[in-house]
Amino acid sequence: MKSLRNALLAVCATGLPLVACAQAPALTTFSVGTTTVTVSALASNLNTIWELVWGPDNFIWMTERGGRISRVNPSTGQVLPLLTIADVTETGESGLLGMVLHPQFATSPYVFVVYNYTDAGGLKEKLVRYTYSATAGTLTAPLVLLGSIDAATTHSGSRLLILADGTLLMSTGDAQQQSQAQSTASLNGKILRLNLDGTTPANNPIAGSRLYTFGHRNPQGLVQLPNGRIYSSEHGPNNDDEINKIEAGRNYGWPNVEGLCDQLGEANFCTANNVREPLTVWTPTIAPAGLTYYDHPAIPGWRGSLLLAVLKDHKLTQLTLDAAGLTIPTRTDFFTGFGRLRAICVSPAGKVYIGTSNRDGRGNPAATDDRILTLENRAYVPTATRPATGLSFDIFPNPAHRQATVQLPTPGGRLTVSDLLGRPVYSVQPTGTTAMLDLAALRPGTYLVQADGAAGRSTRKLVVE
Repeated sequence: MKSLRNALLAVCATGLPLVACAQAPALTTFSVGTTTVTVSALASNLNTIWELVWGPDNFIWMTERGGRISRVNPSTGQVLPLLTIADVTETGESGLLGMVLHPQFATSPYVFVVYNYTDAGGLKEKLVRYTYSATAGTLTAPLVLLGSIDAATTHSGSRLLILADGTLLMSTGDAQQQSQAQSTASLNGKILRLNLDGTTPANNPIAGSRLYTFGHRNPQGLVQLPNGRIYSSEHGPNNDDEINKIEAGRNYGWPNVEGLCDQLGEANFCTANNVREPLTVWTPTIAPAGLTYYDHPAIPGWRGSLLLAVLKDHKLTQLTLDAAGLTIPTRTDFFTGFGRLRAICVSPAGKVYIGTSNRDGRGNPAATDDRILTLENRAYVPTATRPATGLSFDIFPNPAHRQATVQLPTPGGRLTVSDLLGRPVYSVQPTGTTAMLDLAALRPGTYLVQADGAAGRSTRKLVVE
């Protein structure tokens, strides 16, 4: 029996579908429309999970606030530590925070993290790039891309997001220096935009400045949709937590505006200062954290929605978007009972992974906290395991430069272009059998083009030069 168990674990470790592996015990279930979603624990006994990223190796990459970076096997739950960063300062809400992987990880195995550290007795924040070795299982060669940002024990931000154009966004909190959020000379209370080498993009809103947006209090979620739209979650004071649509150069109001421009003084400030109002607000506050986009057939009721991990109110919230992405028509809460939820990511198989944050000093940790929780539709059968279908398509030219043509067998369906991390960067719904892919915003590299239609699903590689 022991040898059989080891053999099964070896199969699971290859990343094969979980139908070949023992499923973790269900902790609870809930309904999303007619779909039953099962919650189970993937990994336990962790400490203040801050970030979860689905990696190109089909592992989950994780940061814990104390300074540890690990890879987690999504089939077995095995945690494989890579590095504990020595100069991380964990105090209050500070510590090791956001992380993102280079979109061309196979050729540029870089891992970007942001964390707090102590410099001359003061708390600071910096963005650092590490190099990953798959053979050694290590992260080495730290390179500071941006440092000496003012920090405090609260309001540090900081999510990282690499956009489809190959630039990096980094959110920063106001570090309890509220006026700095409105100062374009300060890096606090901002969403910053950098090139992946740390330099400043030439087309940033202010020439020579890393500033992308300003007037933020404590933004802790960032996501870009395949259509290019960017959204952020942000903590308010005792009122007006926010979901914002991020637009280059815009002012988001803090501290002069709390939430909507619905007070006389706020309305005047908004008019005079190009303030972008949030799409939705919460009063009393809920403490919104990690934010992702769900567009997978495994859980149809969540398709085309934002999913928000919530700290104070201990829940997962679905935020639907209108066709233009300018309003949130509905907010639906799910999945309570596991305490503070901070990190969230989605696998290419449509499973949602959530990291709890009950050991952050503000929760009531259970004996097994903190945990990575898996949310999945166990009745869903992926297209790849269904009987062979007649769906096939062609891409030409391939390699391509600024555009490519896709020839489909039948009209309709959906085309999704993803990077090698499995993250959608572009999508289109063809009306006929021929579709044009606009590749102008994509960096050179290898991508995956997935076609979904009545006949099934198929995927092809596309090289962008």
